[in-house]
Amino acid sequence: MKVLIIGGVAGGATAAARLRRNDEHAQIILFERGGFVSFANCGLPYYVGGVIREKSDLVVQTPEGFSRRFRIDVRPMEQVVSINRGEKTVSVRKNGSVYRESYDKLILSPGAEPIRPALPGFDGKRVFSVRGIPDALAIREFCERNSLESAVIIGGGYIGIEMVENLSRLGIRVTVVEQKNHIIPAVDPDMAAEVQNYLRSKGVELRLNTGVGAIEETGDRLVFHLTDGPDIAADFAVLSVGVSPESKLAAEAGLKTGGRGTIAVDESMRTSDPDIYAVGDAVQVTNAVSGEPVSIPLASPANRQGRIAADHICGESVRYDGAQGSSILKVFDLVLAATGLSETALKAVGTPYRKSYTYSPSNASYYPGGAPMSIKLLFSPDSGRLLGAQAVGSSGVDKRIDVIASVLRMHGTVEDLTRLELCYAPPFSSAKDPVNMAGFVMENLLTGKVRQFHWHDVAKVQKNENALLLDTRTQNEYAAGHIPGAVHIPLDSLRERLSEIDRSKALYVYCQSGLRSYIACRVLSQNGFDCRNLSGGYRLYEIITGSRSFDGSLSYPCGIKAPEV
Repeated sequence: MKVLIIGGVAGGATAAARLRRNDEHAQIILFERGGFVSFANCGLPYYVGGVIREKSDLVVQTPEGFSRRFRIDVRPMEQVVSINRGEKTVSVRKNGSVYRESYDKLILSPGAEPIRPALPGFDGKRVFSVRGIPDALAIREFCERNSLESAVIIGGGYIGIEMVENLSRLGIRVTVVEQKNHIIPAVDPDMAAEVQNYLRSKGVELRLNTGVGAIEETGDRLVFHLTDGPDIAADFAVLSVGVSPESKLAAEAGLKTGGRGTIAVDESMRTSDPDIYAVGDAVQVTNAVSGEPVSIPLASPANRQGRIAADHICGESVRYDGAQGSSILKVFDLVLAATGLSETALKAVGTPYRKSYTYSPSNASYYPGGAPMSIKLLFSPDSGRLLGAQAVGSSGVDKRIDVIASVLRMHGTVEDLTRLELCYAPPFSSAKDPVNMAGFVMENLLTGKVRQFHWHDVAKVQKNENALLLDTRTQNEYAAGHIPGAVHIPLDSLRERLSEIDRSKALYVYCQSGLRSYIACRVLSQNGFDCRNLSGGYRLYEIITGSRSFDGSLSYPCGIKAPEV
């Protein structure tokens, strides 16, 4: 059997190695138009910032090493320019000439390329993209050779925000220009808000709800003409406005394509031609939660797809059951992670949902060094099935989102989160882990033990003459800031002051995180009051409304102070 693989990064390299492990005698040829195979694409921003010091550290495997270990014919700097499906051959350009190579099976792993808008100045020498090792080398060399003060990141996605941190490490002042109303479009605005406040505390300027219409070069500086707002100037720019699947080769060969020009594949990663497979950033897959066709350009799904394609070629009955888009982002000392569908995505596909916010310490509140963590969960209002989750914090976010992602993958429910027996010791968690706590909150909602309202409902409540906002925090917390119009009765004196509350009005109760106000709602409801709890508490309300700035302090929910360290 002779298998050709086009593209030697992530999915392609994984498919090649898996094929060899499955079949010692197969002839395997790997084409890569660049000079690198199997490199750490996700590590490129950290090479620019000097966290990864050596170029060689980005290279997982060299063409020579790959060839020696797996006996694979690796052909770097050779580009496949066409596919002849009738003859089962490909045409390959090498050093200006073209030759043909036959195949029994073909795997496409072309990846995706950065979107570079066809606007004035976007093709300038001081405007960079970050996709491959040559891009990272070019940016790092540019920064080392020039005295630079400022940069503009066009696009506030994952790569863009990673570049913010790494350019800041070099002493460069960074401005982010993002067309949407928040950075990290893959997550919801309410969870992105905390990251935005944090970035501003680090001196990063955010220009939201605007784009760059043109870039003008004036000497050694660039002027960015924004579509909304005043122009800005900087020494250079980095584009991070998304990627486009490199599916031209497949389309020209007559293979079926999907949305956004992706390559359509079945559950075995086969294209419309049963002898041609496709994997990685260029393919259209099924969202594991919604069932909708999507493109998810992430390394983990690409590697999984490469493995499945190789197994199926070797006769195994395997299937790719979709991707849920689990992702994580480091922003200086803050971490943002997500899995499944966001609230925005659920609305777009018309899926009914409910949501909850919890605010928990990363470890036992009495143990030094802990940090607060916000978790947003989205779930089915009928079955309680998990639909998505997002988390923000500076410690322990990765393991919490991984647990939730695992439960979601297994089509788990709210109840499953409450039943999880997770590791506990004071340095690592509380006896009731933040994942368990999130499950408890959702369970209370589904069983009707408590009703809730959200930060975006507050304005409507304030205008309702038949509603009353009730603040159950301490006097000091209330004095430091509260929702206008709220009546203040601390939780610890609530039972003794029930007579002060107008029973004819619906009560909308809040505290700092939602825990004390939940307890208050249980007291009030059992005493005949109609009440609802503010999900995420006053803390989330402050963040979303812009009245709270990130101060970097460690504060725990419901007035519990961080221990002295």
